[in-house]
Amino acid sequence: MADTLSPSERSERMSRVRAKNTKPEMKLRSLVHGMGFRYRLHAKHLPGTPDMVFPSRRAVIFMHGCFWHRHEGCRLARLPKSRVSFWERKLEANRLRDRRNQIRLQELGWRVLVVWECQLVDLEDTARWIRDFLNNKTGTDHDEIG
Repeated sequence: MADTLSPSERSERMSRVRAKNTKPEMKLRSLVHGMGFRYRLHAKHLPGTPDMVFPSRRAVIFMHGCFWHRHEGCRLARLPKSRVSFWERKLEANRLRDRRNQIRLQELGWRVLVVWECQLVDLEDTARWIRDFLNNKTGTDHDEIG
């Protein structure tokens, strides 16, 4: 199936996609702040530039968009119908880069939590996971909600 937008229209639309301060990230930050936790944002000195960093807890949280980071089994992670091979390569590279960054953070002594965009519909459940993670009640170094 051909793209319904011209190359210049597609380029303009894709340029609006932000890496920081997205709506899901702002919703997550509001939730965590409301829970009483304080954090640093987008620590460039750490692998993967985590969205939220809790230095005293040696913990980081990544807010992943389901499409861009390939949330397995999620309806929001479906591939576009045009240029499928391009998107498969690009999105798989994102997924592999995420995993490498998470492993590197663990090697540096950080605990890692990934929150997926689709999981923000159930804020009570998400808050419970985050509280347990930040209070070090989860059993693993790398967690994904859900």
